[in-house]
Amino acid sequence: MNTKTLFVSAIALTLSSLSIAETPAAKPAGLTDPQIAHIVVTANKIDIEAGNLAKSKTKNKAVLSFAKTMVTDHTSVNGQATALVTKLKVTPETNATSEALTKGAAANIATLGTLKDKAFDKAYTDHEVTYHEQVLSTIDTELIPKATNPELKALLEKTRPAIAAHLEHAKEMQKTLTK
Repeated sequence: MNTKTLFVSAIALTLSSLSIAETPAAKPAGLTDPQIAHIVVTANKIDIEAGNLAKSKTKNKAVLSFAKTMVTDHTSVNGQATALVTKLKVTPETNATSEALTKGAAANIATLGTLKDKAFDKAYTDHEVTYHEQVLSTIDTELIPKATNPELKALLEKTRPAIAAHLEHAKEMQKTLTK
């Protein structure tokens, strides 16, 4: 997976958590490029944390593989996101969306931390499916339309297919867990 794909994946995953957080502040209204940058950084940290938790808890090979992919991809994206922010001379800016994302992620990690074996695998996978669905929607309705920097907008547009691929991977994994 290339760095552009990873960067967009991070944005998508971050924004999907906004809906999962289910708070009024979770809707990304009037996002600026610095706020989008902060969301990307936050999303990467969250994805790495959830993936590391899954790596430590699951015994399912498919879930383990997916979790390793999430950790690898989003660790790489953090480096790429930092490089892009530096290049664009953008200082990431905390916002209601990134704060809601952080709260939602903390709740998700707390819940996942109490689960074991098949219950954990199912909850983790179900969350990843929901998360990626919401991310795709947010990319289409919020991020691409509100990104003002042409490089950022182009990156979002070019990497959207990777988010869809992560979603499909999670859905396929979900089907195997319900059998």
